[in-house]
Amino acid sequence: MSRVSKPYEIVERALELSTTDGLVVIADEHSSANLRWAGNALTTNGVTRGRTLTVIATVDGAQGTASGVVSRSAVTADDLEPLVRAAEAAARGAGPAEDAQPLVSGVPSSPDFTDAPAETGSEVFADFAPALGDAFARARSGGRELYGFANHELTSTYLGTSTGLRLRHDQPTGTLELNAKSPDRTRSAWAGRSTRDFKDVDPAALDAELAQRLRWAERRIDLPAGRYETLLPPTAVADLLIYQLWSSTARDAVEGRTVFSQPGGGTRLGETLAPLPLTLRSDPHAPGLESAPFVIAHSSGDSGSVFDNGLPLAPTDWVREGKLERLTTTRHTAALTGLPVAPAIDNLVLDGGGERSLEEMVAATTGRALLLTCLWYIREVDPATLLLTGLTRDGVYLVEDGEVVGEVNNFRFNESPVDLLSRASEAGRTEKTLPREWGDWFTRAAMPALRIPDFNMSSVSQGV
Repeated sequence: MSRVSKPYEIVERALELSTTDGLVVIADEHSSANLRWAGNALTTNGVTRGRTLTVIATVDGAQGTASGVVSRSAVTADDLEPLVRAAEAAARGAGPAEDAQPLVSGVPSSPDFTDAPAETGSEVFADFAPALGDAFARARSGGRELYGFANHELTSTYLGTSTGLRLRHDQPTGTLELNAKSPDRTRSAWAGRSTRDFKDVDPAALDAELAQRLRWAERRIDLPAGRYETLLPPTAVADLLIYQLWSSTARDAVEGRTVFSQPGGGTRLGETLAPLPLTLRSDPHAPGLESAPFVIAHSSGDSGSVFDNGLPLAPTDWVREGKLERLTTTRHTAALTGLPVAPAIDNLVLDGGGERSLEEMVAATTGRALLLTCLWYIREVDPATLLLTGLTRDGVYLVEDGEVVGEVNNFRFNESPVDLLSRASEAGRTEKTLPREWGDWFTRAAMPALRIPDFNMSSVSQGV
């Protein structure tokens, strides 16, 4: 084994090899553990390990600073010099980077920078797996079949720069998706959870929730397309507002390309988006949703810059008490637009001041309403209004005077999350949730259920 094998040693050695004006090195040490099951029985399980190294070289020139980025996996000490040279060659061959800024400096080093990476393993499921086995037994006796998977990842990121930064962050990410089906496959229900360690996930409670939904689906009611009062559960709210966050870059708004652009020029900052006191925020230290407290950027784009690596992150309100408060910026786009620096943060929370659970919101419904399970296949139709389209999935239920009376057909919807905020008549209690559509990319979210008086089900869908 190479003498230079620890992540921090890899970072230090890469920095020593640099011959350019600046260098950023990001070592990501990955480990994961997973369980999969079908038909009330475990099918597979596994544990993986891996390393990815990203080297960002910068070269100063008469016309500006250029950058070159190269990433490779399974990097050993012998691979370091070729990797650094490749990044330097890419920088020397590139034109000036539009987002060029001085590399971040002056951030105190992480005290655990030289410690071994954190790792996950099958032990993360020590309590969860037996409880899942009990859920299989209950499902079997109740005439339903459980399918799904549990995945836990732990990534230790080591960030070093030629300006002296030595930062470390350990990020656990756990997801659980559970699907219950009737034996004849005519009825299906889904539930998902996001977790840091699987200690707060209760398979018995999830199975009970799915069993209830399958019972609701025993009665089938066909409804036409139209506008319906609709209860959006936290997972659906998360999928819509994550897309809104991804679409809230300041530069695009200033240049007139998004829903946050002001007609005639400028942005909608300061405008009231919602009559309810809704606050949409990100905070790297949010309890249960903790994420990196500094920028980790493996590439540059609309919402991130490699030059900002290591920049400290602070709690940020994107919408405060219903008013648009911030748009995402890098240091470059902040200077370009004259707006505050507000980098993206890897979690999202919506607070509306509500206290009711989704079940209590259902019980408080008068007249008719639809209760959704989740949204799927979300795509953008019009960036100027942030009009999205997509499908309902795994259960749409009809509520009449506070009771669920049956399952209805699926729909295609056409809605803008910004528009929905302006029309929401009630926000429930904020709780951790797993986005169904974006769960592969964004898992740290806490949302309330929202009551929308006139959600647009634009057509009937044959999806399940």
